[in-house]
Amino acid sequence: MTEAVQRRPLPAAFARELAAAFGPRFTTSAAECLQHGRDESAYAPMPPDAVLYASSTEEVAQAVRLCAAHRVPVIPYGVGSSVEGHLLALRGGLSIDLSRMDQVLAVRPQDLSATAQAGCTREGLNAALRGTGFFFSVDPGANASLGGMAATAASGTNTVRYGTMRDNVLALMVVTADGSIVRTARRARKSSAGYCLTQLFAGSEGTLGIITEVTVRLHPQPEAIAAAVVCFPGVREAVETVIEAMQSGVPLARAEMLDSLTIRAINVHSRTTLTEAPTLFLEFSGSEAQVQEQSGVLRELAEAHGGGDFQWATRPEERSRLWTPRHYAYFACLQLRPGSRSLTTDACVPLSALAECIAETVEDIATSGLIAPVFGHVGDGNFHCLLLVDPASAEEAALAESLSERIVRRAIRHDGTCTGEHGVGLHKMRYLEEEHGEAAVAVMRRIKQALDPLDILNPGKVVQV
Repeated sequence: MTEAVQRRPLPAAFARELAAAFGPRFTTSAAECLQHGRDESAYAPMPPDAVLYASSTEEVAQAVRLCAAHRVPVIPYGVGSSVEGHLLALRGGLSIDLSRMDQVLAVRPQDLSATAQAGCTREGLNAALRGTGFFFSVDPGANASLGGMAATAASGTNTVRYGTMRDNVLALMVVTADGSIVRTARRARKSSAGYCLTQLFAGSEGTLGIITEVTVRLHPQPEAIAAAVVCFPGVREAVETVIEAMQSGVPLARAEMLDSLTIRAINVHSRTTLTEAPTLFLEFSGSEAQVQEQSGVLRELAEAHGGGDFQWATRPEERSRLWTPRHYAYFACLQLRPGSRSLTTDACVPLSALAECIAETVEDIATSGLIAPVFGHVGDGNFHCLLLVDPASAEEAALAESLSERIVRRAIRHDGTCTGEHGVGLHKMRYLEEEHGEAAVAVMRRIKQALDPLDILNPGKVVQV
């Protein structure tokens, strides 16, 4: 799936300088390089030549200055949960592991914001927020690092109510390709001062700079929360229920659709007894009265589309019982075919096209003969397919790639996007021009060349230069 790229040996002088500066936190261990050269994608590992465990923004800047002086590629590493090959070292070089930069630096409930180092995970931040009455909303499923989530413009189950990572990042600290340290914004809720550097670096996947600190929005914990699970006769009916709810102004907190194959996988993995049919996982929040009103509207809409009995939960432990299986859906689906690898793809379309797009995709999967569960954040038009293939079978890999391509092109045909939240990485680069147009991609390329003239920052990702 990738072209062969010439890898230059790590310069001996560069390795000596890093070893002298960082001691045992710089390593060329084959095992540690391999760990930093693979992710959750279907790509074979592509390890870097060396790994540095950084402990501060200044250390990242020092390392990047050395990389620039020796023209060594540099790839930031969080927890390795990406699925599009973002962290693979195509040209070797240095992987800067930010996982030790995991401190919550400031919590400001009065400003509805918090600042943390890039290696802090979303669960780590929310643990620090316990007792404040606030929470950080972006939940991609995996316990990803905040830096990685900002770099890929991640989102997840709460997006329908609270927005994506782009919507929840207020400011970033970034190390640029020459080793400079840039603060992209102040903490004010809005600004008209200059170009929006925060949004430029958010979603740039480490190709324009290395994010070392993230300031994010916080949201107040709602007074009441209710969760519900309901099954449907088909995928289209489940999706149409959510679309009509959104069009009716129901402020859903979460709206997830899982097809029958995903439910089967969850039942085996989590030892649940859910009906093996297309299913909605829903959450409502607000005041007690608002939750009652929202759930009543959803019940009526679900019944109109053939939905079965609702399973309701309001107590935290009951909600966790309903939602925990959904969070393990990815790992549950991998067990549908032990030993397989998942070519995981996501697409996002306007709500008006979602039901048709998912229905067409389900039919396409059935024709292909592949095992490919479908689930997604249908409240914002985003869905995922896990195409499970035998890693030793070139024929299956080609079949899965062809199916993935049809999914992407179907989304673009509906005026959607090749990726709603996973990012471009290696896998989606070829679709950017089809989605955005030649002129827009040329602008992206010029931005990359201007900010990274030596092409050392995560080279070979997002756009070719």
